[in-house]
Amino acid sequence: MALKKYKPVTPGQRFKVISSFDEITTNKPEDSLLCPKTRTGGRNNSGKMTMRNRGGGHKKMYRCIDFKRDKDGVPATVKTIEYDPNRSARIALLFYVDGEKRYIVAPHGLKVDQVIISGEGVSPDLGNSLPLGEIPFGSTVHNIELRPGQGAKMARSAGSYAQLMSRDGKYAVLRLPSGETRMILCSCRATIGIVSNIDHNLEVSGKAGRHRWMGRRPRVRGVVMNPVDHPMGGGEGRASGGHPRSRKGLPAKGYKTRSKKKHSNNYIIERRKK
Repeated sequence: MALKKYKPVTPGQRFKVISSFDEITTNKPEDSLLCPKTRTGGRNNSGKMTMRNRGGGHKKMYRCIDFKRDKDGVPATVKTIEYDPNRSARIALLFYVDGEKRYIVAPHGLKVDQVIISGEGVSPDLGNSLPLGEIPFGSTVHNIELRPGQGAKMARSAGSYAQLMSRDGKYAVLRLPSGETRMILCSCRATIGIVSNIDHNLEVSGKAGRHRWMGRRPRVRGVVMNPVDHPMGGGEGRASGGHPRSRKGLPAKGYKTRSKKKHSNNYIIERRKK
């Protein structure tokens, strides 16, 4: 995957850095795997704005992604690598030998016409999905389940991956993208490899209009508001005083919101890096 930098022919292109989309093989999605996606514009059922800075944007169709990879023992051929407007990663269209079609989150390096498979006892090759108990130590994995059969919940965005460190009884020890080390049941599945579009974090929109296409409206900082509108508002001149906090007064830095009684605390060996 490569980035494309534009000549500054227009002001919006001066800082624009986006993907070159070299890995994309088609611009037409599979119709049978599309479904409508409704958007709220940040408003609830009575029309009141409950989430700021949302609205507008280009119309999208949702691509139904197979996060469970539960079609065991049936080989599938990668037909296309496609762009998905709903996620930062690329997606791959699979044609199974029995005729079924499914989308998956494409790992980095997956090629068209490559054959992948899922299930117990399969080889730990790129794109294959298998239980954590059968994956070699040190392997990089993504699309990790938290409960057996639940479907992938972790390491799904562009460039994400976790590393299998060790196994302790019925648990596998993984180092997650955040730096957290935690235990997950060995019967949970993961996919071999790193999520595609690894340079996504280096992209620069270049202009505000591109964010509007994505459905993001202008954002006003709290420090430029009046005291009636925000806890950090007010003051003479360009005052930016006060402690960083939300509109409702919750501190934004250093304030722990995680419950001390949360069940998954028992499985976390080392907390994420601050």
